[in-house]
Amino acid sequence: MSPPSLDIQRIATLSRLKLSQEEGAQYAAQLGKILDYMQTLEKHDLSSVEPSAHATPVFDVWREDVSRPGFTCEQALANAPRKTPDQFMIGKVVE
Repeated sequence: MSPPSLDIQRIATLSRLKLSQEEGAQYAAQLGKILDYMQTLEKHDLSSVEPSAHATPVFDVWREDVSRPGFTCEQALANAPRKTPDQFMIGKVVE
């Protein structure tokens, strides 16, 4: 059950939530269970456990940053519906 100091309506207000009395009671019970479980976890000595951000190791896959040939300006503009000599032309966007 939720601790007596748990004011679910205040928490809802701070979270900008509007809760009915039934919803408040339901969330207070759920939050109370979460807090009870946190007290259970606090009983364990975790001083030898290193903090982690992920449950499993994360490895970045890197590749060589090698320059490679790309399109020429003529190739890039070949299928453009409207273009200037070296640019795409698009319609004006006004909002």
